[in-house]
Parts: sequence; C-alpha cells; structure tokens
Amino acid sequence: MAMRLGKLRSGLQSALRGGAVRRTEILKRTFSSSTHDDEHETAKWEKITYVGIVACTSLAIYTLSKGHHHYDEPPPYPYLHIRNKEFPWGPDGLFERKHH
Repeated sequence: MAMRLGKLRSGLQSALRGGAVRRTEILKRTFSSSTHDDEHETAKWEKITYVGIVACTSLAIYTLSKGHHHYDEPPPYPYLHIRNKEFPWGPDGLFERKHH
C-alpha cells in the first residue's frame, strides 16, 4: 500500500511538472509472485505430495513384510554379566529378562 501511494505521489508530481504519466505505470504491481500461477503450483505440489506418500507407504510395507533372520543365543561365557552387587530392582539388568 505504501509503495502504491509512493508511485502515485511521484506520478502526480511528474504530471504537475508537465511530464506524461500513464495510469498503468502508477498502479502496476511489481511483486515477483504476480507472474506465477499459484493455483497451478499448488495443484502440482499437492500431486507430488500424494505420490510421495504412496511411494513411502508402499516401500515401508514391502520392507516390513519381509522376514528377518533370528540369531541363535550367544554362548554363556563366564566373564559376561559379572555382578558383585545386587541391583535394586532384582538380579537381572533393568532391560533384561532371564528365566530363573
């Protein structure tokens, strides 16, 4: 709005001095987004988003539906899990589950 008033004021000053001013030059919008078709860009990115959602979802379903290898239990080495003092929550670690 301030830009439009500034152009209008300079146009009026030029007209008072005798210069010819075109009305379209005074009220012309100079923002860079005025030349773009916003509806077309919005529709394009909406389609890209939906294609991306479908692609990521199908990739996740494919990846997660495949089986994975279960490893054997490691051998019970005597130097692993040496406990000199009992934990406050019991004999096992906080995230361990052993069948006693």
